[in-house]
Amino acid sequence: MSDPRRRLSFLGRTALAGVGMTALTKASGRSVLALAVEACRGAADDAGLGLADIDGVLSFSFNNDSVSSQAVATALGLPAPRYLVDVSLGGQAPAFLIMQAAAAIESGMARNVLVYRALNGRSGQRVGSTRAPGLAPSFRYPYGLTAYPQFIAMWARRFLIETGGSELDLGAVAVAQRAWAVDNDRALRRKPLSIEQYLESPMVADPFRAVDCTTEADGACAVLVTSRAQAMDLRHDPVVIEGAAYGTGKRSGLDAGDAMLWPDLTRNYTSIIAEELWNSAGMTATDVDMAQLYDCFSSSVLLAMEGLGLAGRGEAADMIRAGHTQPGGRLPVNTNGGLLAEGYLHGMNTVAEAVYQMQGRAGVRTVEGAQTCVVTSGALTDGSALVLARQRRVAA
Repeated sequence: MSDPRRRLSFLGRTALAGVGMTALTKASGRSVLALAVEACRGAADDAGLGLADIDGVLSFSFNNDSVSSQAVATALGLPAPRYLVDVSLGGQAPAFLIMQAAAAIESGMARNVLVYRALNGRSGQRVGSTRAPGLAPSFRYPYGLTAYPQFIAMWARRFLIETGGSELDLGAVAVAQRAWAVDNDRALRRKPLSIEQYLESPMVADPFRAVDCTTEADGACAVLVTSRAQAMDLRHDPVVIEGAAYGTGKRSGLDAGDAMLWPDLTRNYTSIIAEELWNSAGMTATDVDMAQLYDCFSSSVLLAMEGLGLAGRGEAADMIRAGHTQPGGRLPVNTNGGLLAEGYLHGMNTVAEAVYQMQGRAGVRTVEGAQTCVVTSGALTDGSALVLARQRRVAA
């Protein structure tokens, strides 16, 4: 088998250098374009670059709920954009697009690239508020299978059945992540959560309660990708891209809600990409210091922890209950409270939290001594992941 690092020449040679985020709200009162521009401008400034230095912009949308990279480049007044990309994806996109940005930089197609996600996801077009495109919905909708929580709930229930788990396993995720969110002033859900309060939360789609579901938000988030060499001269310590993978099964479905062809609802894409991801980084799951895992629903964390080998089969919930993923634990997970608590920017803010942590800029939530972080994007049949590492600069 060939070494994945040989195929991905940008590994170890590109880095994340800046982050920009708007406030996360339930009603921004602003256009999506305005939100996107604020986040992108913020990411460039955070890195210490002027807008004239930016020549690439990448983004993604789900059922046309955002604005194009070209519109953002124009609104920013970029003088010479050379690499503009928009993809029609959801939460599987952030790490994947960062891979595309890194490849463009390594190939010489661009020098400094902004990757953003912007939407009015609470006050505007909400996920599931419009009929999904494609053939499969015509077979699901007549039977009432129309809402995204219903699709993921099938995976969650099958996973719990096969691993001998219960709803308390899902509750462990929600409780643990809320412990992080308490100290995150960006989070929309900051109140501490007990397992008793979890069980009192209203049921949405069995086995999901309201607190198992992501917090829809209006807002935008952007990161700046550049070469490792240039990042060494910018404002913050470079966050080097050391590992990367994207993958999907060959029976991944006809649209985002179609899992009927997927052979095993107790495993998701993380099981497919884990070997390639760790090999590309030259490390194993036991070597990583923390994890920022895509969590549109609580079950996604359990699937990712086990799929990546961060926990054994059926052991993720016990590990969480033991406090290992909470503040002070041996493997901090979703240190911003995750999408469940901070807000749903389709995983772009999951990447942002990884950058803040690797640069030591997460305030009281900063995990001291952490040098490596795995980040995932996606919940079901396809997705992407990165292994990031902090490179400390030696003062002159």
